[in-house]
Amino acid sequence: MGEKSPCNLCERGQDAGQEVPMRTPKRLYPAERLIYHPELLTCPHCGDLLVMWNSLAWDKTVQTLDRVLSLAARPGHCPQATCPGSRMRLLSAQAQQMAPAGSTYGDDVLVRIGWRRQHQRATSGEMHPALSSQRASSASHVRDLSQSFSLPLLACHERQPRDRLAQVAKAQGGVIIALDGLAPQGGAPQSWGMRELSTGLTLRSGWLCQQDQPTFEAFLEPLKPLEWPMLAVLSDKPTGVVPAVATGLPHRRHQLCQAHSRRHLAEPLAEADAAVKGELRQRVRQPVGHVIRQEPRTEPGQAGVLTVTGLVPSPLKAPQALVSHHPTPRVSPLAPEPDADEVVSPLLRHTRSLLTLKGRPPLRLAGIETSERRDNVARCRLERLAQRYEPRLAQLSQGRQAAVAPCAQTHQAWPPGAAWRRAIADLFEPVPSRPIIAAHVAGPLRDSLDTVRRWPQATPTFSPCALHLDTVSRSSWSGLFHCSDVPGLARTNNARASRFRDTSRRVLRITGQKGFTPRMRQRQGAWELLPQPPTEAKIREALRQTPTEDLAQERQRFAAHRQRFRMQSRSLRQTQMPLDQLRQRWSALPPTGTG
Repeated sequence: MGEKSPCNLCERGQDAGQEVPMRTPKRLYPAERLIYHPELLTCPHCGDLLVMWNSLAWDKTVQTLDRVLSLAARPGHCPQATCPGSRMRLLSAQAQQMAPAGSTYGDDVLVRIGWRRQHQRATSGEMHPALSSQRASSASHVRDLSQSFSLPLLACHERQPRDRLAQVAKAQGGVIIALDGLAPQGGAPQSWGMRELSTGLTLRSGWLCQQDQPTFEAFLEPLKPLEWPMLAVLSDKPTGVVPAVATGLPHRRHQLCQAHSRRHLAEPLAEADAAVKGELRQRVRQPVGHVIRQEPRTEPGQAGVLTVTGLVPSPLKAPQALVSHHPTPRVSPLAPEPDADEVVSPLLRHTRSLLTLKGRPPLRLAGIETSERRDNVARCRLERLAQRYEPRLAQLSQGRQAAVAPCAQTHQAWPPGAAWRRAIADLFEPVPSRPIIAAHVAGPLRDSLDTVRRWPQATPTFSPCALHLDTVSRSSWSGLFHCSDVPGLARTNNARASRFRDTSRRVLRITGQKGFTPRMRQRQGAWELLPQPPTEAKIREALRQTPTEDLAQERQRFAAHRQRFRMQSRSLRQTQMPLDQLRQRWSALPPTGTG
């Protein structure tokens, strides 16, 4: 009957000459009818045998990957009227595992969608053809299933290994917490995550509107009633974190990220290095920019065209053994010789690449690296000029000397800064041959910083750097060496930061739009950060172990958060309904005295 009625209506509409909207009928023919009974045979209160209700608790059609089923559940209750179990409606656990509450798709369909989205980074448009060939669905429905079920299931799965966390906490005497956040964009709330370092489990993942002490105290508040002691906390040093940890989790070791601390220490040196590098680049490009930008001419008729492939690729030169030894007449007496050009062109390209190096402070400073490698290239050019004169090499050498002369004084001040940078990096690196002790790191680091403070007498250029070192080292000193005393406490928080980067890359691949990626992180980034089981079978097993109430609460939490973004749409049609609802609610408010 379900198939015949729409076809008859369409036929009658066409016969009458009426316009009938094109609509694809949804044909679902269950292949099997299954009615489940509760696995529990006796009443959990009195132990009497259960009897079945005459009605069904729920009856729905469920689509799995391989078939369509008609499922129903007959609840049971205790026959004793005085027993509390007489008012219960005990359902079958196996029936509830076939499809989550509120979904007509089987758990295997939801797992397949989540697996392809998280691990294969497939979009809704890519997942829909594979699913639509087996099940009746649309691309928008696939996207809704991913957001309404797959992502909330990740949070439910992350709460399941609580026993494993308890075992690890008992073995090491407590838990180690790592905090990190993603930089906000456009004034939007900042994404923050909290995980346990030894197990990698995510304890909390959400958004913070502010970065002050009360906000972080509220974020850490749920950790107080946990039954496991807190050994240490690892984080960066944003505003409000250090006082919030001191008041919210008192008497806990607070390890600050050593990588961020070293980068902060090297900020004046990196800024001076970047400024000198920019000035040097401008001075070199003024006299010899046109020389280093030139590429050698290729075959006649191919001016300005380099290597080309495709259906009509660029021609290749003949092998050396087949080249004729007869001299080829030159096209122009000013054209460079081919043999000399093959030597000069790589040097010009290398010089051009040195002017575009990017720094990665504090470990790699582009100005120092450019200067060192530029000197090597200069010596190589002089050697070539001593053997054979070449106008481009001569012009490049003269331009380089003219550009380096004004920066010579600053260049002489770089070696102490580079030496200090390498010494600091070596001190923070652990030595496998000896036990890690805080004094082995703090003592040499203090001596190194004391040496750097005496720089103003030797190199006045870095006087602001010495003042900055004193300020930063004093503020971060108390949180740099706890990792040497607490086993399992990491030195840096880069692992958590890499999780944010991987999530951003996956979201960018799924959306395919760089501008939409930040908005998607704001809408569901807390769930995207959660890890997923390694195999599809384990995901399905985790889904079957998820309590129905837990999944319902997580879906409600997910929907409530996305409700905040109903008005944040560029579509007039999508924002019109929320505006009408707000207008109705405003009209229902009592009028004020001002009319």
